[in-house]
Amino acid sequence: MSITRLQSIGKSISNHTVRQLKFIIPGAAVTYVFDTHRVFLDLLTRTDVEGLGRVFAFASTGLEGLVIILFLYVLLVPWIHGIEPNYRSWRDSGVLSSVIPVLTVAILLGWSLLCFTLGRWSSLGYLQGAVAASGLYALTFGLLGLLPAPKVHRS
Repeated sequence: MSITRLQSIGKSISNHTVRQLKFIIPGAAVTYVFDTHRVFLDLLTRTDVEGLGRVFAFASTGLEGLVIILFLYVLLVPWIHGIEPNYRSWRDSGVLSSVIPVLTVAILLGWSLLCFTLGRWSSLGYLQGAVAASGLYALTFGLLGLLPAPKVHRS
């Protein structure tokens, strides 16, 4: 590939995409290196996991699902409610002031539970489990951040 071709590709990628790639590339690399997706899927599907391992694995999956749903809801607020929220002053917004705290708690609980689950019931251990969970969350946030936010068209 020539230098001019690489430069033209670089110009066509937006700054927003580059910012999201800063989450996607490391998150995907960590997920690949630690084989997080297979380790976690093994925890979900194995029937011989001792104690609450499967329950915690399903709970962390549910919390990650809640994070994705709430993130999409925040992203689609302009389309659903027909208003353009001010994301910088979310505390003053009727819709965002109730969703953002729940989203924050879901992120913290989901990540913590995933770290604990990977550390306690997988071969990764607690330190690698925390790194693997962080990689998975970074990958998720990077991919969700690529979704375009709809705009409200005023008539």
